[in-house]
Amino acid sequence: MTQEELDALMNGDVDLDNLDEGETSEESKEESAPTPPPVEEKIDPKEEDGIFPPAATEDHQVVSQLDEVTKESELKAGEVLDVMDEISNSLMDNEEKLNSILEILNKQKELLESLSNNFPNIQKFKDSINEINDSINLVNELIESGQNSGDNIMMAMDIMQYQDIHRQKIERVINIMRSLITYMNKLFEGKVEDSERTSSAKHIHGDTSTKDVVADDDIEALLAQFGK
Repeated sequence: MTQEELDALMNGDVDLDNLDEGETSEESKEESAPTPPPVEEKIDPKEEDGIFPPAATEDHQVVSQLDEVTKESELKAGEVLDVMDEISNSLMDNEEKLNSILEILNKQKELLESLSNNFPNIQKFKDSINEINDSINLVNELIESGQNSGDNIMMAMDIMQYQDIHRQKIERVINIMRSLITYMNKLFEGKVEDSERTSSAKHIHGDTSTKDVVADDDIEALLAQFGK
């Protein structure tokens, strides 16, 4: 209630019934007035998605990291091939030794067969021949197993050759990226050194993200410089 309404009430010039009705109607209007919708904060899409440009540090130098990948992969692939080559050579040496043992066993078998033919009643010769045959079969199995292992190693070494193809593909990507960098540098190259350029305005009239407004004098000086 205003001061004027209070004075009129004290002088008896105001109808209390009408005054109550007016206040009631005003209160009802205030209660029935719609509540304004809450103001939604505008969120930067990049912040909402969590996408930020990486910092220009050594950890984010793409070409440098690709160079490290090709160098390390080539080094490790060479080490793996060296190990496989040593295993293959070891298997070949074992095969030669087993062939030597097999040759000795065959000679012993011939000797025992000759003795068994001359002395057919001696069971010991026949038993020894059976033992020799078992040993010969075992040596042959070992030789065959070593040969299969050698073949598998050769297949693995052939598969490892694809690493060199992958290295060449990565190096081609690096060369393309370097070519694009050189092209972009040539495209945006200027005849004025950066040290001779005027500093860029942090804020231009009408911007809302910064506060440093360029003065009119600065704009006139900038235009005068371009006009020279």
